[in-house]
Parts: sequence; structure tokens; C-alpha cells
Amino acid sequence: MATIDRVKGLLNDVLQLGGRASGWNESTPLLGNVAELDSMAVANVITALEDELGLTIDDDDIDGDVFATLGTLTQFVERKQRA
Repeated sequence: MATIDRVKGLLNDVLQLGGRASGWNESTPLLGNVAELDSMAVANVITALEDELGLTIDDDDIDGDVFATLGTLTQFVERKQRA
């Protein structure tokens, strides 16, 4: 499964989007545009990324740019997987 599809599935589950994320693409804006993605939800998404994808994410790794779009979040996940 492509990383972007895994990220979309995770966002659907964590944010309880009812499948809405399945139609998103790399340029879909996230932070500030998805009402369900507030600061608490960001923390939950980070925890889910760590748990479900086996990533280790430090606080210093995260800034607003990571959650700017689905593409930037996917690129972040891919970088962490390679590390």
C-alpha cells in the first residue's frame, strides 16, 4: 500500500472522517482547513503514526509545515520511515 493511502486511512480513523480523506490528494490542505484537525487531534495523529507505522517522532520534528497538506504529511512519514 502506498504511503499516502496509509496516511489517508490513518487520518480517516483518527479524525473519524467517515471516509472523507479517501478523496484527498497531495495538495489537499490540512491544518486550518480540516475542522477535525485541532491541536489535540494533531497529537492523536502523531501517536497513531508512531503506533501503527512504527515511527519515532520527537517534539522537535513537528511544526505547522508538516501538517500543511496531505503531501507534506506524507513526505514527513516517508522521511521518518527511511531514517
